[in-house]
Amino acid sequence: AGRGLVFISHKLHEVMALSDRITVLRNGKVTGFTTPAQSSREQLAEMMVGRSVLLAPEKPASETGEPRLRVTNLNVRGDRGTLAVKNLSVDVFAGEILGVAGVSGNGQREFAEAIAGLRPVEGDSSIILNGSEVSGTDPRTCRDAGLSYVPEERMKDGAIGEFTVSENIVLVDHGNEQFAQRGLLKFGPIRDHARRLVKLFAVKTPSIETKISALSGGNIQKVILARELASKPTVLLAAQPTRGVDIGAAEYIHSQLIEQRTAGIATILISEDLDEVLGLADRIAVMFEGQIMTIIDAEDATREGIGLLMAGVSDS
Repeated sequence: AGRGLVFISHKLHEVMALSDRITVLRNGKVTGFTTPAQSSREQLAEMMVGRSVLLAPEKPASETGEPRLRVTNLNVRGDRGTLAVKNLSVDVFAGEILGVAGVSGNGQREFAEAIAGLRPVEGDSSIILNGSEVSGTDPRTCRDAGLSYVPEERMKDGAIGEFTVSENIVLVDHGNEQFAQRGLLKFGPIRDHARRLVKLFAVKTPSIETKISALSGGNIQKVILARELASKPTVLLAAQPTRGVDIGAAEYIHSQLIEQRTAGIATILISEDLDEVLGLADRIAVMFEGQIMTIIDAEDATREGIGLLMAGVSDS
């Protein structure tokens, strides 16, 4: 229609598909100008981050072990009172990443919250974590059974904005003997623990006493991931782990998920980003209207096939 548009995004496929000219920013400064015809996604990522970036994570071979999570006949109601998850059954094994793909609103959030003990289940639903039945219990019971949870809404369910970085790092473990004694917090050990994780996970923050709401989305996500992995889980549930984060943070989060897989952790990766699911998962479960359409080996999956299944179209 003849209008000029300024389109701001860190999703490279969108930038490459829609732009006529591209201006790249890093740390508030322009680092270059280009066009889609003159650049690749890899070159854009390097201009954005200041170094080469792995857009597709390297995934070494991994041997799967025993089932760490067994979900059988799971039925969960959504916020409107209707069944959001219907008779869902799936196993997740040690040393694998199970990707869960689906269009938003097809039961993924309710599925994750039920596993984490945040949403009640119905009927003969069963959730077994490392041999312990945890359906109908609470988040603490699920954590004690070996689960760590990176929630979909980081500032709603994963962190408290007015709390500091160090307070958020011990948010779920502040009652442990390491950090408290007779109901009183041990601030020295808390600070030492926070500094160690901030350094280990490359969190960019002025200090550990900075309010977490002052950090970028990617660094908030790193704090949450650091906290969850510090508890040494056997099952990791990560919902939309790179939503709204920059390319550099996404690359780091992906590397951590692969590292946990190599260490034998069973990981459930719930994501609407098909590139992320195809790049990280060993098997892919496609959800549609609260049910799993199919589970397919990632090496046999295609974007087109997964896309059709996400729309409820079966290839059978």
